Amino acid sequence: MMLMNGKNFVLLNRMNDFTHTDPLYAFALDELLCRSAGKGGPAVCHIWRHPGAFIMGLRDSRMPHVLEARQWLESSGWATAVRNSGGAAVPLDAGVVNISLIKPKTNVLDYHFHHDFEGMFALIREALKGTGRQVDKGEIAGAYCPGEFDLSIDGFKFCGIAQRRQTHATIVQAFVVAEGSGSARAAFVRQFYDIASGGDDTLGHPIVAADSTASLEELAGLVPHGPHLFAQAVQRTLLPSRPAYYSTDYPPELQLPEPAEVEAMVATLRSRYTIGQ
Repeated sequence: MMLMNGKNFVLLNRMNDFTHTDPLYAFALDELLCRSAGKGGPAVCHIWRHPGAFIMGLRDSRMPHVLEARQWLESSGWATAVRNSGGAAVPLDAGVVNISLIKPKTNVLDYHFHHDFEGMFALIREALKGTGRQVDKGEIAGAYCPGEFDLSIDGFKFCGIAQRRQTHATIVQAFVVAEGSGSARAAFVRQFYDIASGGDDTLGHPIVAADSTASLEELAGLVPHGPHLFAQAVQRTLLPSRPAYYSTDYPPELQLPEPAEVEAMVATLRSRYTIGQ
């Protein structure tokens, strides 16, 4: 397993940018940056957070009582959306750091995705090396958004990885629970599934257990300000000689799409990935 080569990446650090409350904004931005990378634009490491969004997978959005579950979420102050990458439901808040690695394909006929997942795993594992904790890979029973590339410490999941593939470029996305209670988040996701399924555990959705998930604050002592400490560690690992860039201050080779383009993509994603259809 090789650490992803960071020398060709530019960093877009939006850790403190909570301007755009629409939960699809970051996904739309990723989609447009991926198109750009596929046309010769730079590879991008996009680091971002959202103050409170419940992101569903496609199968989640089609559960029999999902509209009731969405009403429950939104009445509790959570924005809702369906993402265009793989995986199942994930709650996002200020304690969760999202990393998107966006890069062109070296071979457009290459449909193997494991090496990109391995690259994200290696990046996160190396970024946490200084904590002295071992990061493992493999599905964690009872975790939300379960998968082969669950990342864990001492058997507790703290990170999930998904991917979005275009013809000429790919996006590998990771959510990292950096701060707060992992078990509280897992219990919250279980409540969503209990409502969305009508209490039927035979529908094939994740059966989430509260003792499956923990944060880096809990597992690796990443305090205080765990999200920022983790984001800084990722930057040092991927781009050790480069400064951080924020949404209002970025390198000239990174041409961000115009706001109208992002809003149009948000509308496209929302119409394409709807809840309850």
